[in-house]
Amino acid sequence: MTDPALDRQIKAIERPDPVLLKYYLLSCLVFPPALLFAGPYYYFRYHTMRYRFTDDGISMSWGLLFRREIIVNYARIQDIHLRSNVVERWFGLARILVQTASGSSAAEMTIEGIKEFEALRDFIYSHMRGVKDSHHHATTPTATAAAANSATSDEVAAALREAAAELRALREELAARNSRNH
Repeated sequence: MTDPALDRQIKAIERPDPVLLKYYLLSCLVFPPALLFAGPYYYFRYHTMRYRFTDDGISMSWGLLFRREIIVNYARIQDIHLRSNVVERWFGLARILVQTASGSSAAEMTIEGIKEFEALRDFIYSHMRGVKDSHHHATTPTATAAAANSATSDEVAAALREAAAELRALREELAARNSRNH
């Protein structure tokens, strides 16, 4: 299973690391005119970005004028990817791309600005697998369900025997009529 202390540490993450703001600034400096438009966007994105990791799923929200929130339950998660470019690796960051079965090839949620990205990926993966495993165990028949299935099987078998007996009687009656008519 997972380490409870590590789970508490991951669940305590609410904000991205301050290094993410430096990364945003540096990415704007690559094309200086973008600093006028993308600079304020990234600044407010960083300062309003919030994460919440619970036993049920992940919540991510950001935005000042146009607030956006994404909530993904662990049961819906299909795949998890880590992605980082050279600058992100230099800062010790990576993006965690969380994909669901939404029909889109793009990630449903991109968690960025987390230095403990490998631990977070493992946390999400273990919770994702835990939900699927517990769902699998919950759907396996128990002793009472097996007994109910057995009783249902006996009823079906009795109904089939009765139907076979009626068909046999009909066949014999038709054979008797045919022998009288010929």
